[in-house]
Amino acid sequence: MDIKRVKDYIYWLYYQYQLITCSYALEPWEQSVFHTLTVTVFAMVVYTAYVFIPIHIRLAFEFFAQIFGGQPASTV
Repeated sequence: MDIKRVKDYIYWLYYQYQLITCSYALEPWEQSVFHTLTVTVFAMVVYTAYVFIPIHIRLAFEFFAQIFGGQPASTV
């Protein structure tokens, strides 16, 4: 895959993003505020998922292991 095709694909994705969010109709300063808020919220969601989902998966695994007769944890 050559660089031009990758560049065109990225431009296409950005165009799709603008169409979906209707941000193409905003003025430039409104677009920058909107994009900043969107990126901030997306980053917070990714960070929260990275921090809390593994904990919840571990707790769910321990819960179901206890229900279905898994070995109890050592109390030593």
